[in-house]
Amino acid sequence: MNKVILDGKSLTLEDVIRVSREFVECEISQDAINDVELSRKIVDDIVREKRVVYGINTGFGSLCNVSISQDDTEQLQENLIRTHSTGFGDPLKEDAVRAIMLIRINSLLKGYSGIRLSTIQTLLDMLNKKVTPHIPEKGSLGASGDLAPLAHMVLPMLGLGKAYFNGELLSGKEAMEKAGVPVIKLDAKEGLALINGTTVLTGIGALATYDAIELLKLSDIAGALSLEVHHGISSPFEEELHIIRPQSGQLATARNIRTLIEGSQYTTVATPQRVQDPYTLRCIPQIHGASKDSIAYVKQKVEIEINSVTDNPIVTPAGHVISGGNFHGEPMAQPFDFLGIAISEIGNVSERRVERLVNKQLSGLPSFLVKYPGLNSGFMITQYACASLASENKILSHPASVDSIPSCENQEDFVSMGTTAARKASEILKNSRRIVATEIMAACQALDLKGETTGLGVGTQLAYNHVRKHVGFIEHDKDIEIYDELNKVSALLEDSSLLRVVESALQLDIQF
Repeated sequence: MNKVILDGKSLTLEDVIRVSREFVECEISQDAINDVELSRKIVDDIVREKRVVYGINTGFGSLCNVSISQDDTEQLQENLIRTHSTGFGDPLKEDAVRAIMLIRINSLLKGYSGIRLSTIQTLLDMLNKKVTPHIPEKGSLGASGDLAPLAHMVLPMLGLGKAYFNGELLSGKEAMEKAGVPVIKLDAKEGLALINGTTVLTGIGALATYDAIELLKLSDIAGALSLEVHHGISSPFEEELHIIRPQSGQLATARNIRTLIEGSQYTTVATPQRVQDPYTLRCIPQIHGASKDSIAYVKQKVEIEINSVTDNPIVTPAGHVISGGNFHGEPMAQPFDFLGIAISEIGNVSERRVERLVNKQLSGLPSFLVKYPGLNSGFMITQYACASLASENKILSHPASVDSIPSCENQEDFVSMGTTAARKASEILKNSRRIVATEIMAACQALDLKGETTGLGVGTQLAYNHVRKHVGFIEHDKDIEIYDELNKVSALLEDSSLLRVVESALQLDIQF
């Protein structure tokens, strides 16, 4: 458990998180070493026999018919990296870059890329020694893979570009020297093997997928807290209702809510005077559940992709070199668009519950959850901010994968825009997580105003208590700067501490 063993076929989403965020080290399995060395021998034979094969001794893209002499093979690969590193914008975060490096290494270890083991080892040493290439976030079409950002990943391997080491941005050469990782020269096929594939979009999307799984669990906690504030009707969460529409996410959410509110003194049953709650409370299983089903599908796609060969051309163990299209991001572009939509819906429904909490006509509580409204604005503008984020999510949820702009002299005439889809999903995640954090904070404030801070459900009580260890009841505006309080609650979601408290104390994993 102290290391992740890479073999090209058994990497999990949880492994990606452990390596990218917890800095767990990796090593290569012996079987993978054998596969890589066999694949490389085939490439060496092609070079020695002077056979003309795309990507090994030809130009790239629409220049595939231009032959390159054996003497120029090494320069060809370096030129590829120098000219493809055209990224723009803010650098990708460290965890995203580490995920990208890990996934690329794992893909190369399947033994279909013709790259030298020593070159893979260089990238692995960078990962283990925390050399993080500076990769601008923009510039990929998602086909032929993530060429531009991956070229930025490779630059420091050659002593070029920029990289972070010990939190400092350095030249690639200096970062490698300080980490004690020798720079290299690329050989035949290696530049293309390193940059041709869906690695960047998959790395970014994998992190967003993992975070979305946690957010869905947290959204159940938030919904349960809101349900108790409003003395919600519990019958819409009964198993009998959901087994006759057995959507897995819906069933799981209903179970979660029942578990979270078990023993609550504040939920109620339907009466002739109050037959139904509004959709944002009554339909939590159906709304949250739909997003869970979508994200479960995306997770399956991610775990296929992180163990796939997305290089071109591929070198089979039988010695065949096949020029195909595994670099094309469409199989992940559509799922990541779907991911963005699923996460956006969680922000949408949470924002509506925030409105129900702060609106006195809907909550029966003082306006904007403050004892002395007028002099104090309380939670008034928290709903504005949530509405802004929810609206932004709706714009970001427009699918990137329906777009395409031809490139490379129309040789690459239909591209996926999958990296944009993954980046958008990540941004939607951040927005929706802030909305859910706001709902949790507002629900805790409402419970305080009602004097109902004990006698909650077994799960909601744990959540309330944990929040109150970090953020107190707000009585007067003059005592706080509310963004700071919101940031504290957001941090409890981002560091997973709130989720861990509820899960571990209840000895269950809130169903996903």
